[in-house]
Amino acid sequence: MSTVAVEQALKAPVTERGSRLLAIAEDQWFDRKSARIAPRDLANDLIGMANADGGTIVVGLAESVVEGVDANVRRRNAQTQAAVDFILPPVAVKHRLVPCVSSAGSREHLLVFEVSTSNVVHASTKDVVYLRVGDETRRLSFHQRQELLFDKGQASYEARALKGVGLDVLDQELLEKYAAAVGHPDAIRLLRARGLATRGNELTIAGLLLFASEPQAALPETFVRVLRYRGRQRGTGAGQQLVEDITIEGPIPLQLLEARSAIGRLQPVRRALISSSGRFGDIPLIPEDAWLEGVVNAVVHRSYSLAGDHIRVEIFDDRIEVSSPGRFPGLVDLSDPLRGTRFARNPRIARVCSDLHFGQELGEGIRRIFEEVRAAGLVDPVYSQTAASVVLTLSAEPADRALDARLPAEARTITAALRRAERLSTGEISEILELSRPATIMRLDALREEGLIEWVGKSPTDPRAYWQLSRA
Repeated sequence: MSTVAVEQALKAPVTERGSRLLAIAEDQWFDRKSARIAPRDLANDLIGMANADGGTIVVGLAESVVEGVDANVRRRNAQTQAAVDFILPPVAVKHRLVPCVSSAGSREHLLVFEVSTSNVVHASTKDVVYLRVGDETRRLSFHQRQELLFDKGQASYEARALKGVGLDVLDQELLEKYAAAVGHPDAIRLLRARGLATRGNELTIAGLLLFASEPQAALPETFVRVLRYRGRQRGTGAGQQLVEDITIEGPIPLQLLEARSAIGRLQPVRRALISSSGRFGDIPLIPEDAWLEGVVNAVVHRSYSLAGDHIRVEIFDDRIEVSSPGRFPGLVDLSDPLRGTRFARNPRIARVCSDLHFGQELGEGIRRIFEEVRAAGLVDPVYSQTAASVVLTLSAEPADRALDARLPAEARTITAALRRAERLSTGEISEILELSRPATIMRLDALREEGLIEWVGKSPTDPRAYWQLSRA
């Protein structure tokens, strides 16, 4: 999480600033550039950050050397104009010269750019669009550019000011803790700097969700619901298996803390001998780091503009399912979540939660979920989506890597969907996979041959036929 470290480094004694900035790892919100970078190339990096989550670019640092930018004042001036000269529309960026001491021991300056996240898509004057992805600036394809345009429309929701909602609704204690965490002396000024409040002291939607005492008074569906079922199915009517139902409200940081406590208490466990105590006790079946990262991703990246739904964490004896309103941002490829291009639907919320050390970046967080689950010897997590939500399924089922190698890539998506719904028609599975009916049937037949699922129907043309998990 670089944002706090960068701010602290820029406030450090002049003799230490350069070395401290060199020691910080580049990531989603921080990049270093040589003083020799061409203004047009710098513009591409500014575009990438503005199209993503904003951040800081420091010019005058090359690999392990503090160069400074005073040697070529003409180039430095051109660099300060890059956001206007080479970007359409121009990026909202602030720049300043920060004194430092070069590696050669001379008095120098670093050129620091503070880039704000934008609600529109920026392109270079050559009509190329870039996006900051982790620690690199990535050129987007035409399809990715179109998806970014669509998602930017959704992302603007968190930036909207709430008319008549002022600073009096804030949880002052929570806000002061946040200001202290990032080392900022003025909490209200920090809110404005992070795009969480306007100059007229009206909260934005992101500011309300993060720091209001009762954000649900204005946005009723912005809560997390934790449900615990007995057994492996939800059941219906008199056979419903729900044993506990918890609604968690309040500002996002407190929601995450309370959700962690509730899920930790209700998570699926097994009885085993605990070596540290020499006694039998409850051992979690699914790693906490995996389900916690999944919940954080759901809260941070959900579509808050979808007012009719909330986040659900459903806990069964054999799995945890996390459901979040809104489909994946269009730049994430569900067929391979580990390689998806990162784009945060709610960049302001994401940045604050990163400052508070809740979760990882979107791409890194998904990778961490997979790593934790695989380290525990369990089957891979499954991401699936409906027309209006994303569902993460974390199963306690032990992995069989040899079997996984024989199965189609969508196998876990199919079995996870059948586990949730109990029975699905071929057409319904085809819609879930977003594949043609023939392609879906090929994958279903492969799973049936392995004995994982079964078809139930009276004849090949039975309109009521369905698929279910194998009962054998």
